[in-house]
Amino acid sequence: MSHHHGHHIHTNGKIGKNLLLATLLNFIITLFEIAGGILSNSFALISDAIHNLGDTVSMALAYFSHRLSTRVATTKQTYGFKRVEIIAAFLNGISMLVIVLYIFKEAWERIQNPEPIHGLTMIIVATIGLIANLLAVSFLQHHRKENLNVRAAYLHLIGDTLSSVLVVIGGIFIYRYRIFWLDPVLTFIIGIYILKETFSIIRQAYLILLQATPPEIDLNKIKKTLENLPDIENIHHVHAWKLNDNNIHFECHIDLKHDCRISETENILNQVKLVLKQDFNIEHTTIQFEFNCCENKAMIY
Repeated sequence: MSHHHGHHIHTNGKIGKNLLLATLLNFIITLFEIAGGILSNSFALISDAIHNLGDTVSMALAYFSHRLSTRVATTKQTYGFKRVEIIAAFLNGISMLVIVLYIFKEAWERIQNPEPIHGLTMIIVATIGLIANLLAVSFLQHHRKENLNVRAAYLHLIGDTLSSVLVVIGGIFIYRYRIFWLDPVLTFIIGIYILKETFSIIRQAYLILLQATPPEIDLNKIKKTLENLPDIENIHHVHAWKLNDNNIHFECHIDLKHDCRISETENILNQVKLVLKQDFNIEHTTIQFEFNCCENKAMIY
């Protein structure tokens, strides 16, 4: 086993373990905040608990999809299960969108009909929730840039943490000044932040599932760069897509200037791969060499 492969397995194992710990901790927070919300009559706290519950489900889904994604490829699943992580991230985003819209509806009703709230209970419960959220965030802090699925779970936890901070602050004002309408207003503030992050996750996952050209990839620039290599006449039938948020795949037909032996194309192939890796961070390639045989030589076909 190579050092790189061993490190990859170790990293995946640590991500999975930390996702599981964050999920279990979030579930405990959810139960605690539901009880606290009922006791204090705070809809902001209950909303935060509903938010946490949705995040718990999302993180559980993230954990199981991460486990699936580490399974090796087979003849039936030649890419393995890496795409499962993107599907999970997309579903996470949709679930959060639904939850936020529900919270907005309930908060609007509370603004129209404010109810008395036990501020001290709200403060205590939200503070404990905040501490637990910070602990859960620390589990995923170092893994948030490693894949979209973990980033989605991490953003859920950040949203939970910010909402807990707002609920604590709101609880203090409600306890001291009895400003009961502040409770649903805080709910709207929390929800707007979550919506912003949720749309970002949904968009990224949607583009990957659609096999769209990654935003950071300029196909025209790739075509021009490769066609500047001495043996290449034309690049056509170009496709670039992401299998997940880390792996960019690229394929194209390369029309050569000369009719070469197959053995002679190896050097050209190595040049193409080097350019794609160094200039465009593309490592997964499928190249088809040709010599004046394609009728349609459009870049996109």
